[in-house]
Amino acid sequence: MEEKKECCHKTKERTDKEYTDLIHRLNRIEGQVRGIRRMLENDAYCTDILIQVSAVNAALNSFNKVLLANHIRTCVAEDIRAGREETVDELVVTLQKLMK
Repeated sequence: MEEKKECCHKTKERTDKEYTDLIHRLNRIEGQVRGIRRMLENDAYCTDILIQVSAVNAALNSFNKVLLANHIRTCVAEDIRAGREETVDELVVTLQKLMK
C-alpha cells in the first residue's frame, strides 16, 4: 500500500505589519518598473534609464533583505527550536542562490 505524501508546498502566515510592509515595497518597485517603461517609450536617454534600473535592483535587494531577515527570525528559528535541522540546509541553499 502506497503512503500518501504531504504536499511539499510551504506557506507562511505573516503579521499584518509584515504583509503591509512587503506589499508597499512591491508596489513601489512596480511603479518604478512602469516608470522605466514610460522612459523607454518616451525615448529617454540610455544612462537615465540605466540609473533607474539600478534603483529598481537596489529596491529588490532591499526587499530580499527584509524578507530574508523575517524568514530567519520566524520560520528558521521556529524550525530549529522544533528540531528540524533540515531548515538550516534549506537556508544555506537559498543563500547560495541569492549570492550568485
